[in-house]
Amino acid sequence: MKQVVVFLMLSAACPVMASEELAKKHACFACHTVDKKMVGPSYKDVAAKYRSEKEAAKKLALKVKNGSQGVWGTIPMPPNSAVPDADINTLVKWILSQK
Repeated sequence: MKQVVVFLMLSAACPVMASEELAKKHACFACHTVDKKMVGPSYKDVAAKYRSEKEAAKKLALKVKNGSQGVWGTIPMPPNSAVPDADINTLVKWILSQK
């Protein structure tokens, strides 16, 4: 029984760890952090801003893929066209889950 509980706890944490690993893999942390503004907004700030929008995930995925400017200030976010769409969608879902 103890092994089952440990397995379930690790399974629940894996998507978070996987998404953090994707953020590291694609150099997202060069400009963003989870909880503090850096070059770009924190992921918690992004989640708070877009949480109530119905199409937030789709909108943010396009911003990540194509780049964005003017939403969070004058520094543009460059396009990430080399990042696979599946990774972008996983990252966006993780970002929107931040509280």
